[in-house]
Amino acid sequence: MLKNKLLLRQFPLHLMMIPGVAMIFVFHYIPITGLVIAFQKYIPGRNMFFSQRWVGWDNFKYVMEMPDIYRVIGNTLYISVLKICFSFLVPIVIAILINEVRQIVFKRTVQTLVYIPHFLSWVVLGGILIDILSPSTGIIGQLLSQWFGVEPIFFLGSNSWFPITLVATDVWKEFGFGTILFLAAITGIDPQLYDSALVDGANRWQRIWHITLPGMIMIIVLVGVLKLGGVLNAGFEQVYNLYNPAVYQSGDIIDTLSYRIGIGNAQYSVATAIGLFKSVISGLLVSVTYYCAYRFANYRIF
Repeated sequence: MLKNKLLLRQFPLHLMMIPGVAMIFVFHYIPITGLVIAFQKYIPGRNMFFSQRWVGWDNFKYVMEMPDIYRVIGNTLYISVLKICFSFLVPIVIAILINEVRQIVFKRTVQTLVYIPHFLSWVVLGGILIDILSPSTGIIGQLLSQWFGVEPIFFLGSNSWFPITLVATDVWKEFGFGTILFLAAITGIDPQLYDSALVDGANRWQRIWHITLPGMIMIIVLVGVLKLGGVLNAGFEQVYNLYNPAVYQSGDIIDTLSYRIGIGNAQYSVATAIGLFKSVISGLLVSVTYYCAYRFANYRIF
């Protein structure tokens, strides 16, 4: 009887989920059938008259024998790990700092300003960053040369600076939106804990260390698990809109390589094999991080 009442009360929520579930099914699950071309020598239009020729693991062998594949995987891991570390730590710090602000108007203003970049696409930001970071006409280059007497840096054309530029701009774009989850976790902490700590003589840093951070631990674990699962996602949209052949050595990642092979060279089977390889590894990483979260932090997502 109690379960029936609970189901009846939650029924409108299940109805609200139907459009989202339908979109996921149509755009994520139905296309899975196309993964079979990773094991075929796929020729567009051949299905109209003949069946595709199966080649087994040949496409995967071809990918692993590509001369640049290990460099591309290394670039992906390097850029992705840096993004995960900084995009994980910066929102936590910013959320704590915003929470410590007592002036409501200033607090709301800061929250709004740091959220705005998240809603801009990388197509728009890419054009802006290309202009700003230009060594000849960009404002950053002019500041470095005129104010500090430093030779302008070609951020988007140097293999040394390009990965750093990717990480810095990605963190700047997304950290504001990332603080939403952590601020929500902070608001769920019982205010009486802070009052009790204040009575006991705890200073601000002690209250943050012993109350705020432990109160955020569950959402921190959840975000960490989700981020580690995407360690092979170094950000296709950002890299594609900012990179160029001069920085392929340090900026080419799995997604951009797959795009060039599949769309540029029409090698659809090879591109699908790369995508399938990446998806399998990502799935394994999600499983491992989920197990670690349950094993060491006693936290279950499901």
